[in-house]
Amino acid sequence: MKVVLENLTKIFPNRNRKIKTEVVAVDDFTFEIPDGTLVGLLGPSGCGKSTTLNLISGLEKPTRGKVFFGDTDVTDLEPEDRGVGLVFQNYALYPHLTVRNNIMFPLKNFRGDKKLTKDVMEKKVLEAAKLVQIDTLMDRKPGELSGGQQQRVAIARALVKEPKVLLLDEPLSNLDARLRLQTREEIRRIQRETKVTTIFVTHDQEEAMSISDIIVVMKEGVVHQIGKPQDVYDDPKNLFVAKFLGTPPINVFKGNVRDGMICIGGKPVLKAEKTDDCEVFVGIRPEGFIVDENGKLELNLKGLEVMGRDTTIVSTHEASENVEIRSIVSAETTITAGKEKVKFSLKPMKTFIFNSETGERIYFGSQVRKEYGKK
Repeated sequence: MKVVLENLTKIFPNRNRKIKTEVVAVDDFTFEIPDGTLVGLLGPSGCGKSTTLNLISGLEKPTRGKVFFGDTDVTDLEPEDRGVGLVFQNYALYPHLTVRNNIMFPLKNFRGDKKLTKDVMEKKVLEAAKLVQIDTLMDRKPGELSGGQQQRVAIARALVKEPKVLLLDEPLSNLDARLRLQTREEIRRIQRETKVTTIFVTHDQEEAMSISDIIVVMKEGVVHQIGKPQDVYDDPKNLFVAKFLGTPPINVFKGNVRDGMICIGGKPVLKAEKTDDCEVFVGIRPEGFIVDENGKLELNLKGLEVMGRDTTIVSTHEASENVEIRSIVSAETTITAGKEKVKFSLKPMKTFIFNSETGERIYFGSQVRKEYGKK
């Protein structure tokens, strides 16, 4: 089932009665989510991603705009009539019910032509439990399960009624690091097996990039960029997106463009042909550095972190916005012990420049903007 958001806007009154300005939680969001895809809504707290999910589910009504499931306008439909499955951050399981009865609960609410026999309900519950691999835990209660198991029960309960759209709101944030990794892999497996259109809300960019077909990066209710995860990482539209994606984060320097050269600290470091002179922020991905005795960018060496297959060079520079600059190079790269400085040349496709006032990307050299949905 494709989901179409058309000029979707949600405005809340300000909770501070002394301030009359309204809060725009979602601002004119237009996007078509293809059938059978997993889309990650990504952004910092308060960016509007959960509100967007609530608008899709029907828990919130839009101030303006429409929501379509396929070609059907569902904007005014109640949540129970939209055919959505919801999984919340806190699982929302009934503590007095067994796993079996928690999963079965939405099926018992079917009425009229949709009402199911007990045998059919039992069959559907077992199928859903097997899908999320908890079929051996059916007689336990939520208090007897781990966090990861409880999350699987919540997913099974959402899937058992065969929803048109599955909505996941920060489903992994209550789990420890190891369980988060395991559970996100399970969510991706389940989504591929069921082929249900899934929208996944998270503030964790690693989570979103690892399992999503498409990511939507939001800030303050505004969509900043939409695309395949790797495309957004390799081709950020603005400084916010560049900073938000990537671990370690992108290294940002104050600089300028002068006479067709990108300069950091007044020294030219990379060609930027046919680019007007201007003040810029220079963003360099950690993997965009090449140790080079003849390199143009000289940094103050602080230390090395050897991680097996690669080495992280930790350094500083007076023009850097980051407290420490982290450059990831091959573990085979040799850094002479006792050196105070290290020189780098830069990979043009891993180096970005942004307008110092607006933060918008400035393309230079062979860089070409890749817009989502366009070849």
